[in-house]
Amino acid sequence: MLTGDSFSSGTFAVELGKIQVETVQSVSGLQLEQDVVEVRQVSPSDEPLVRKQPGARRTGEITVTRGTDKSAAFTDWIKATQVNADLDAARKNITIAMTDGQKQTVRRIHLSNAWASRWEGPSLGAAASGPATEQVTITYEDITVE
Repeated sequence: MLTGDSFSSGTFAVELGKIQVETVQSVSGLQLEQDVVEVRQVSPSDEPLVRKQPGARRTGEITVTRGTDKSAAFTDWIKATQVNADLDAARKNITIAMTDGQKQTVRRIHLSNAWASRWEGPSLGAAASGPATEQVTITYEDITVE
C-alpha cells in the first residue's frame, strides 16, 4: 500500500430505537448545517455594521445503499413512511452507527424525526452483473453526532 492510502473495513449499521436492524453498504450525504442570520446595525459613528450569527439547524437528508440482505424491520419502516397518510406516526429516531475493522463503534449519528422520503429500486437488466442494491433517502429534522 502506498503512503497516504487507506484501507477501511468499517461498516455502517442502522438502528431503529436501540436495536440494530440492518448493516448497509454505504451512507452518503451526512452533513450538519445551520442557518446564518445577518444582523444589521449602525455604529455610534453612523457606519453600517453587518454581523453574522448562527441560526436554527436545517433539516437534512442522507442516502443509504442497501444490499440483498435486507431486514424486515427496516423495510417495514420504509414502507410505512412511504404510504402512511399519518407521517407523524411513522417518523422515528434512527441511528447510523459507524464501526471499525474490529466491529467497535467509532461514531454514532442520531437522526431525529426521520422518515424515508425516497426509494430507488435496483436497476433491472439482463446485462447487469453486479448485486441488486437499492437506495433509500432518509429525511430528518435534527442530527446529533457523538
